[in-house]
Amino acid sequence: MIIPNRNAPCPCGSSKKYKQCCLRRDELLAAQNKAALDLISRDFQSALEHHQSGRLAQAEAFYRKILQLDPSHTDALHLLGLIAHQTGKSDIAVELIGKAIGIRPSEPIYYYNRGAALAAQGRLDEAIDHYRQALALKPDYAEAYYNFGNALAAQGKQDEAVERYRTAISLRPNYAEAHNNLGTALKNLGELATAAKHFQKALFLQPDYADAHNNMGVVSRHLGQLDEAIRHYRRALSLRPDNVDSYSNLLFLFAYNASLTPHDYLVEARNWERCCLTMQERQVAKNRIFQRTPLAGRRLKVGYVSGDFRQHAVSYFVTQLFAQHDKTRIELFAYSTHGQQDTVTEQLQALVEHWTLIKHIPDAAIRDRIEADGIDVLIDLSGHTDHNCLGVFAHRAAPVQAHYLGFMASTGLTEMDYWIGDKTLTPTETDNHFSEQVWRLPRVWVSYEGKIDAPLPDWQPSQDGTIWVGSFNNLGKLTPATLALWAHVLHALPEGKLLLKTKELADTYNRQRILDVMANHGITSERIELQDSNATPDWAAHMAYYNRLDIALDPVGGIGGGTTTCDTLWMGVPIITLEGDRMASRITATILNAIDHKEWIVHSEAEYIAKVIALARNFAQRKTLRFTQREQMAKSQMCNAHHLAMSLENAYSEMFERWHNNQEQNSCAISQVKM
Repeated sequence: MIIPNRNAPCPCGSSKKYKQCCLRRDELLAAQNKAALDLISRDFQSALEHHQSGRLAQAEAFYRKILQLDPSHTDALHLLGLIAHQTGKSDIAVELIGKAIGIRPSEPIYYYNRGAALAAQGRLDEAIDHYRQALALKPDYAEAYYNFGNALAAQGKQDEAVERYRTAISLRPNYAEAHNNLGTALKNLGELATAAKHFQKALFLQPDYADAHNNMGVVSRHLGQLDEAIRHYRRALSLRPDNVDSYSNLLFLFAYNASLTPHDYLVEARNWERCCLTMQERQVAKNRIFQRTPLAGRRLKVGYVSGDFRQHAVSYFVTQLFAQHDKTRIELFAYSTHGQQDTVTEQLQALVEHWTLIKHIPDAAIRDRIEADGIDVLIDLSGHTDHNCLGVFAHRAAPVQAHYLGFMASTGLTEMDYWIGDKTLTPTETDNHFSEQVWRLPRVWVSYEGKIDAPLPDWQPSQDGTIWVGSFNNLGKLTPATLALWAHVLHALPEGKLLLKTKELADTYNRQRILDVMANHGITSERIELQDSNATPDWAAHMAYYNRLDIALDPVGGIGGGTTTCDTLWMGVPIITLEGDRMASRITATILNAIDHKEWIVHSEAEYIAKVIALARNFAQRKTLRFTQREQMAKSQMCNAHHLAMSLENAYSEMFERWHNNQEQNSCAISQVKM
């Protein structure tokens, strides 16, 4: 407020001078205005102190008080929005910070934080637009480049993300978080050794950086350095004992590589919820009560939870299942924990009645949402893989909870009721491997669509008499025991050569590592061909590459093939598998049972070698297989998705009926005690 000269005419329009008319009123208003401004200034300083100290509730109260006095206070709007984002209320954050931008559109930090809130909602294109605007206002904004990279990485644009991270680092060389996320993007691009260098740089800058230790564990596993991986996972957990990702990564390593006995693995798996939930939270989960009506006259509500509703091996199997579910019997819900969307995501969304994105939402809030949806049977499709949501299951979100498909061992969760398998995959002697009750389907536990757009087999024997044996499985499956066994195969088959094809072989370190291991077993590099995904420009070319294999070898000593086994067989390639003592090493065996090729299942390494030699010598059989195996497989139980869906629906209904009957019996028992 500007006060006029005392002797000037009064601004109110009267004939009196200002000092004789409205001066006292305006002096009073000016004093009040100054007092209000002083109060706002003091409150804002208090709010900042609380906010910076992590006392968000107190800071929020001060910001709201400021906005009552001055609704257009842009910093209060912005920081109140930031608190909303920090507490998982990203929709409110977007609204509040948007108001601040509307009043003051020249502040780069407003765009930066609104972009983060938009990204948390999965609105990545809008988030990227905000980061661009922040950078237009402040070109040297390293943090904006960093978050820009995060949004691009979430969209699967790893190459572009790498560029943004590198720019952020050029602006802030000691930016540990940018080195860490650059390492992750490079890992996703297959540049494992370079990724490791950036994780190491992040740890040099910030030795107690739990996420960088976790990521170093991941890349070490991909480089075959399992002891290093375990060391980094353990270090991450010592820094953050409730780090669910690090604990799940550790369990994944143990299960994937059979690093522990099934008993010791289960001990580790049971500890996951003890580290990640408080005793009170576990007790609340145990005591949760659900009200559900009987199934008669209504559909069963089934919810699937996954981070792989996108281009992924799990989604390949799930798509068939969703398409075959009987919608008159099942009301289908899908809960996606991953923000990335692609054409597969769109296809899956079209197959379900209810689709919910639950990324960046606290477990307890997701649990409440699922309960509000009235889910009867909740299915986990992830286990201890990336983007899992096991915390929701640990909090008990539905009356019946089960794991299916996505993981190769027990989840270890007290509140996971069932683990769905079949009699070959999970025979009764493996029951004590699981904290869950094993539920065996009356058929093979998955189905293969039978890819009709795959090229027809066009195999020709090598003119020089070479027998090509090998595998297109992920490199992590090729355990030391696997490579040792395959070396024995090559020693027993002088005309044999080994062909390996997998994306991890794009990394120079991995290529040399495999050659060195085989050399130590007496197999020279001339008998080994290593190919990465660049060898084939697209999926059809990848499938056609199976024509180069004479006999496929299933890995041993850890997890065997799954999707790769199915693709191998569909292209007419015979595959030899050693049936192991746990689920992870029995996947190929149950697939071979389903397509009536039990003769390729062996029970010792000697039998494995002998079976490969016998197939190598039987040219006529191998030639016939190339042109008959696909038809045989297509007619088998393995390719009957309708039957799988019906079997699962029967299982879900029976699981629910068991739960409902138990509820009624417990209710009757309580009533009798009261009487």
